Amino acid sequence: MTVRTTRRSTAFRLRIPAVGAIAVAGALLLSGCGDQTDDAGDGGGEKTKSSDAPLFDRLPKKIQDAGVIKVGSDIAYAPVEFVDENNEPAGIDPDLAAAMGEQLGVEFEFKNATFDQLVLGMNSGRYDIVMSAMTDTKQRQQGVSEDAEGGADFVDYFKAGSSILVAKGNPEGIKTLDDLCGKTVAAQRGTANEALVKEQSKKCDEKIDTFISDKDTDSITQLQNKRADAVVTDFPVAAYNAKTFGGGNQFEVVGDQIDAAPYGIAVGKKNTELRDAIQAAMNAIMENGEYEKVLKKWDVTNGALPEATINAGT
Repeated sequence: MTVRTTRRSTAFRLRIPAVGAIAVAGALLLSGCGDQTDDAGDGGGEKTKSSDAPLFDRLPKKIQDAGVIKVGSDIAYAPVEFVDENNEPAGIDPDLAAAMGEQLGVEFEFKNATFDQLVLGMNSGRYDIVMSAMTDTKQRQQGVSEDAEGGADFVDYFKAGSSILVAKGNPEGIKTLDDLCGKTVAAQRGTANEALVKEQSKKCDEKIDTFISDKDTDSITQLQNKRADAVVTDFPVAAYNAKTFGGGNQFEVVGDQIDAAPYGIAVGKKNTELRDAIQAAMNAIMENGEYEKVLKKWDVTNGALPEATINAGT
């Protein structure tokens, strides 16, 4: 079951585990979105870093000296990222970050924020990178989408499409996007899923009644309370909620994945040295098997990519 609580600008430090280990996340999901006004939780202690790590020398000196990569993330998107019962970041992205941290010799420190402010926060210096199930698109690369002011480069590391989540038994008989016409459909603001729903509505004789929220779990709540007929969200998230919410007896995924595209780790356009170091670290864990371990753990191996690329989104 996914439980959401509102969280204000919480920062989480992801400690580097022993070589070969992947952080183990709990099953209870306590998550939320924050604003960008407070650095509470950063702490002032010495950062864990290791100049002996194989890719440490690839990092910018500023990151080497800090011993930390600050990660902007909407930590409310299980199983990609969420907050576990120990108030720690968990999921696919934090596990991949921990594995990359072993290669780079620095910590990945996750900072919670609303999704549509992440690239802006990075480009204003609040984060070094964004890792938040963010679809790599040309619009985000160029900074012409509403949630990507200033643009970004993307290190692509996973592939997923949108899916339609409905109540168990599919009472409205929804199978495709066309079946959403005339229905109430929920999606998260600033995502490719919102754009998909709005574009579909333009094709409908009877328009879609959209419920657009800042938090994905608000969409799930609308479906749970029967205020929405369907939720359009990323496939891993839809599948996870169908499997876990209400013991697997409340929701189901209908139809095929829609418009599968790469997730990218966003890095500032001028920060090419860090971008290339992140790409090298991702490729290293793809080669040494840690990447596959993480995807198997979260049952998302069908989204694996053979290598990390730059700006492959269209």
